Amino acid sequence: MNKYVAEFFGTFWLVLGGCGSAVLAAQFPEVGIGLLGVSLAFGLTVLTMAYAIGHISGCHLNPAVSIGLWAGGRFPAGELLPYIFAQVLGAVAAGGVLFLIASGKAGFDVSAGFGANGYGEHSIGGYSLQAALLTEVVMTMMFLIVILGATDKRAPAGLAPLAIGLCLTLIHLISIPVTQTSVNPARSTGVAVYVGDWAVGQLWLFWVAPIVGAALGAAIYRYIGSQKS
Repeated sequence: MNKYVAEFFGTFWLVLGGCGSAVLAAQFPEVGIGLLGVSLAFGLTVLTMAYAIGHISGCHLNPAVSIGLWAGGRFPAGELLPYIFAQVLGAVAAGGVLFLIASGKAGFDVSAGFGANGYGEHSIGGYSLQAALLTEVVMTMMFLIVILGATDKRAPAGLAPLAIGLCLTLIHLISIPVTQTSVNPARSTGVAVYVGDWAVGQLWLFWVAPIVGAALGAAIYRYIGSQKS
């Protein structure tokens, strides 16, 4: 059970830190952290948790990552569902804490977004469904390639958390304008359930695309990682 509890709290921290920065700090008058700050916040949550719980659960914090690691031959199928359940539960719990904090400010309106992922009129850059789908697939694919490569036994020891955290930061720098960046079905679910309406209606994409991308990334790394130099 310690692995599942670790995944719960790790994903809780990712959503609270990442989405919390977007909801509470991104546009704060005069000192808002902006898209760069939100990108760094998501990367830092993974970086800090990788060192805190990586030795306990592997620090997946993401159903797509768990599925990608399984597809890459690094994770047992029997632990997939418990990991995903713990991750989604942690994300929803973090969304609840963030909702309670955010609602303490006069004029708070959860329907305005609450850090939820979206496309079309709910993309902050106005990007289409097709653009959002392609973005989420490609970004998650690259994320899995970095994860599998950084955690390969042949990679420099101890540096994987840094590489993975910076990769997630880069992914957010690229894709926040398109989808508000998911690459993580748990992260998307954790805030969408509080927004309801359009966020829940569009949530399917932020499960399907990251999982497809993760499977592609795993397949690519299994190929390139097996080649002899």
